[in-house]
This record gives sequence, C-alpha cells and structure tokens, in this order.
Amino acid sequence: MRGTALAAVTMAGALALAGCAKDSGAGNNNNASTGDQSASCVTAPKPPAAAAASSSTQSGEKVDGSKLKVALAFDVGGRGDASFNDSAAAGTDKAKAELGVTTVSESTAATSEDEAAKSQRLDQLAAQGFSPIIAVGFAYAKAVGAIAPKYPNTQFAIVDDDSVKAPNVTPLVFAEEQGSFLAGVAAAYKSKKCHVGFVGGVNTPLIQKFEAGFLQGVKAASSKAVIEDEYLTPAGDFSGFQDPAKGNVKAAAQISKGADVVYHAAGASGKGVFEAAKTGNALAIGVDSDQYNQKTVEASKDVIVTSMLKRVDVAVFDYLRALAKGDLTSLPKRFDLKVDGVGYATSGGKIDDIKDVLDGYKAQIVSGAITVSDKPQK
Repeated sequence: MRGTALAAVTMAGALALAGCAKDSGAGNNNNASTGDQSASCVTAPKPPAAAAASSSTQSGEKVDGSKLKVALAFDVGGRGDASFNDSAAAGTDKAKAELGVTTVSESTAATSEDEAAKSQRLDQLAAQGFSPIIAVGFAYAKAVGAIAPKYPNTQFAIVDDDSVKAPNVTPLVFAEEQGSFLAGVAAAYKSKKCHVGFVGGVNTPLIQKFEAGFLQGVKAASSKAVIEDEYLTPAGDFSGFQDPAKGNVKAAAQISKGADVVYHAAGASGKGVFEAAKTGNALAIGVDSDQYNQKTVEASKDVIVTSMLKRVDVAVFDYLRALAKGDLTSLPKRFDLKVDGVGYATSGGKIDDIKDVLDGYKAQIVSGAITVSDKPQK
C-alpha cells in the first residue's frame, strides 16, 4: 500500500513537472533541429494564443486609377535593392494590375547626392505633370518640403517621414519597432547558442526603431540571450544602405563572437549579411520585403529564416487607391501591426513551428498589453 502511494506521488510529480515545462515554453518548437534551443534560450512563458484575425483587406469595390501619372523617386539602391525600394515598386506594380495605372516614372537617388539634386528631381517630375509623386525615403524630406508648395495642385507622398506639413503631402509612416519585436522573438527561439545580432545600415532615428523593437523582442522571449548590436555607418553616411561588403564583414564579426541568428536593417547591404550567415553556418532575418523570395539574394535563401515585413507596398498601393477614389482620409495615420502595415514572412517554412508564438505576441501588441518602444533600450 505504502509502495503504491509512493508510486502515485512520483507519477503526480512527474506530470506536474511536465506541465510546468510546457507552460514555461520549454519544447515549444516541433522542429527537431530547433527543439533544444527553446529549452536553453527561451525563458518567458509562451504567450496566450491569438484570437482568429479578421480580414483587413480592402473591399472589392472597383477603383479606376488610369488618370494617375505616378512618379516614384527612389532612395539609394532603387528598384532591385531586394528591400525597401523594391517594396515600393511592388506597390505601383500592383496599382498597374488592379487600378489600371498606365503611367509610372522611376528615378533613383545617387549615394552621395546633395539636397539640390533631390529637389531638382522632384521639381522636374512636377513640371512634367506627374501626380502623385512618391518620394521613397526620409532623405527626401527637405526636398519635398521645398518643392511641394511650388506645385499646390500636385499630390506628393513621402515614405518614412511625417515632418512635412503641407495640404498636398501625405506621409506614409510605419511601426517598424512592432514588426522588429517579432523578429527579435523569432531570433531568440531560433538561436541554438542564445546569442543573436543586429546590423543596422545607417545610425538614424528611423533605423533605431528597427533596433529598438528587435532588442525588446529578444529580451521579451529570453532573459539570458546575448545580443551583438552594431551599425555600418554613422548618421549622414548613407553608403551603409548599399555596401554588401561592409555588411558581410560586420555580420561575420558578430558570428565569430558567437551570434547564430543575425537580423539586418541595412537595405542592399543585407546581401552581405546573408552571405556571411551562410559562410558562418548561421541564420539570418531579412527586412522590408520577403527576402527569401528575392532574386538578388537567392543564393543565400536557405539561411533566411524569416523577414520583418515593412509593407511599403501596401502603403503605396493603398495611397494610390485612396487618391484614385478622391478620399485620402481613409488611410491609416501609421501602418502598424493592427492594419498589417508591418509583420513577418513565412516563406520557406522555417518558422512554422513558432508561428503561434509570434501571433500570440502580435495579439498582445495590437491589444496594447505590450507597448514596443521606438528608442533602443540597451
């Protein structure tokens, strides 16, 4: 009898320990290649399951955008950067297909061009009758501020800046820190060494939002993860967005220190980050576009575990659609997780095992249970 009671107590204890392990997040990953790291790195309880999401897609109303003469003024790198500019281009490509837009002009900023060159580009486009003119990147802020008042009947939009206060200028801004938080959670769950890295392109307030969210996400999932955190160039030196060689060197250095998952917010320089991850037997997280599917980084796609989606394509398309309808008030003030303005990519199936975790954290951010800072907390 006493032996039977002891066996029962032992069994109950084992079941209790198993339950605690499940609640604490141990063994959350079903993927055999990542199961051990969850127990060794992730220290936070798994978030509550997210409720079924309602659709946030536009209504099926047919909108005619054929009268729009669209001009895209790209930031450095232009179409083909596998990141920020390509996402903007995808928005206009969709507008061609779904809104009937036929006229689109594209031009690209040079790496070291001055404000006069940017202003001249916008001035020429406006003089040629393009409307709207979409300036892709905060580097155009001064130029838009100078040129837009000269052409009050021309519509302008600027991505990543809301400092220009003019009735014919629409800001398209994002909650990059929210999407990057989810990238940080993914990094913590996928790291076998509990050691991750962040590579920023240029040390600006905008890229600091990516950094801030990533750091907070890693720390939310793990109290013991080690984080490498560096930039390629200081503020003012925009070469950090298109220097793959420098991205390779910086990421390789982080990997040599032990980081086995590296997240970049470095534009075209991210190609070098991916190459370093592949050479160093590490994983990488892309940015802006679903970089797993980008042709320019196809050689490294096997190490891209996910990408933080900054839906510039959604913002550009929604702006063109709203403009064609004559109702810009329908646009959100900020493209955040709630409107799917940011998010994460699932291509390649490498995060299928933690999708419920990411969606749980997303739900907490959307509800306000978690507030993500846009300033790095180191």
